[in-house]
Amino acid sequence: MSKSNGRQTRWNQLPRLQRVVLLMVGGALLIGVIYFTSSGNSEQTLQQQAQHQTHNAVDLPDDPWQNKPKDVPQNPVTPPPLLPNDHHELLEKDNSKVNEDYHRDAEYQNKDAAAVGDNVLQDNPHQIAPPPGLPHKPTVKQEAIVGAMKHSWKGYKTYAWGHDHLKPVTGSRNDWLRLGLTLIDALDTLWIMDLKEEFNEAREWVAWQLNFDINQDVNLFETTIRVLGGLLSTYHLSKDHIFLDKAIDLGDRLVAGFNSGSGVPFADVNLKSRKASKPRWGPDSSTSEVSTIQLEFRDLSRVTNNPIYEEKAEFVSKHIHSLPKTDGLVPIFINAQTGQWRSHSTITLGARGDSYYEYLLKQWIQSGKTKDYLRNDYNESITGMEKHLAARTEPNKLLFFGELHGSSHNFVNKMDELTCYLPGTLALGVKHGMPQHHMKIAEELMYTCVQTWLRQPTNLAPEITYFNIQPTSTNEDFYVKNNDAHYLLRPETIESLWYMYQITGNKTYQDWGWQIFQGIEKYCKVAHGYTSLGNVKSTIDTKPRDKMESFFLGETLKYLYLLFMDDQTIFSVDKWVFNTEAHPLPIYTN
Repeated sequence: MSKSNGRQTRWNQLPRLQRVVLLMVGGALLIGVIYFTSSGNSEQTLQQQAQHQTHNAVDLPDDPWQNKPKDVPQNPVTPPPLLPNDHHELLEKDNSKVNEDYHRDAEYQNKDAAAVGDNVLQDNPHQIAPPPGLPHKPTVKQEAIVGAMKHSWKGYKTYAWGHDHLKPVTGSRNDWLRLGLTLIDALDTLWIMDLKEEFNEAREWVAWQLNFDINQDVNLFETTIRVLGGLLSTYHLSKDHIFLDKAIDLGDRLVAGFNSGSGVPFADVNLKSRKASKPRWGPDSSTSEVSTIQLEFRDLSRVTNNPIYEEKAEFVSKHIHSLPKTDGLVPIFINAQTGQWRSHSTITLGARGDSYYEYLLKQWIQSGKTKDYLRNDYNESITGMEKHLAARTEPNKLLFFGELHGSSHNFVNKMDELTCYLPGTLALGVKHGMPQHHMKIAEELMYTCVQTWLRQPTNLAPEITYFNIQPTSTNEDFYVKNNDAHYLLRPETIESLWYMYQITGNKTYQDWGWQIFQGIEKYCKVAHGYTSLGNVKSTIDTKPRDKMESFFLGETLKYLYLLFMDDQTIFSVDKWVFNTEAHPLPIYTN
């Protein structure tokens, strides 16, 4: 008997149930082998496609440092001085001057408002006139950034028109909210860059294709900051009422999110039924999400003379103001039904906490500095950050802000790239009369944030960085875990560079921004756009993720463009407040 016949006989002798089980196990093993093999091949194929496509990257203007002698460091800027040991005494001294600074600034605002004069729009006495758009002669570096915007837009238009996101490596598309996120996020960027043809074709899509009557749950926060904010900003810039009409339609649907037991909004809203619900992942809402919709709803009320939007949103801010905090610091989860914090929640300036602090300041500025509780909460939170979250690295004493975890608030030495919005926010606060020593913190943290980019071989920042607070054998200030090494085309550091440059005029911030843009251009640019990466720690194995986030056009490229604008008064922070998605909204002086 042959071996094959023997095996067949033994197989036939097995009970039928046992044979079925063996077949199922064997099939599962085969599928697993095929899956993992194809996954590996797919990732390798994306890497190969991306590497092939990056060869077509356009030439950039010269790096201002690349022709320096070899003995000159790439970043020939002395790190800012360390915070003084008695910085809490400085805080008390500075706080005594806040009211004086505030009244002086208020007097300046009144004079500035009077100077606007003829620029006030007739249909809205509160709104300033839009800036004139692109300067007649953009700088060379601005032209390179416009080129990046055109390249991104071409890929989106060709392969993902009207959809949320482009997959730029494979030339396909991805939907999340089904609202054309990339197109709407990019509207005001196109206008600011004076890309008339691209803006007009996007405007036509908004007019005839954008439809909010869809039976789908959308995230209230993301839809507000990206879509409502984008429509309102574009209305203010273009004065085209189609954008306001769409914003009103959307706002009327989103306001249902506030129909909870406490008035704190639920995370999700169904745009068709106008019913709100908690997120699928848990019972609570994120603190940053419920507290980072106020700029947009307030602006919608001001341009429509309908107070309901502002009233609903401001109620949340006042409610959070009344809740207990840790020296102004807040947990990252809050229950919409009870209006109370989730016990033992993390305290962080990163994900789910970040923009709460940002909007304390920006709401106060937007509303003409008339709401003192916002200013007070903001100043208290900065004190809390210094007291509980600030730490320094070894060996070079870099300033960073960690996190507090668990019921005992254990300090964790990690910082998200998202936290790098903070230097810009601090500088903006000082510009509007907050304590002067906040600028020292901004300068130091800005330096740290930039180092998380430029110390990587790609000049790109990881999503999360861990900082050494004890001496190590590596003599490095920070390290990146493999699972945290991805770059999602994020803008926060670039955003802060723009604020720091506009407020100080220090061109070092432009130099750093240019080095970052070169990293994006070299490693993220592919045939149909720009892709997020899975690994910033290698120039060879960058692991392209095949996704171009809408905020790359709405924030990253916009802030880069503004950073290199010769006339920084066009979008002066005395007249405009940018929402957390980089959509400029006017400051109301009364």
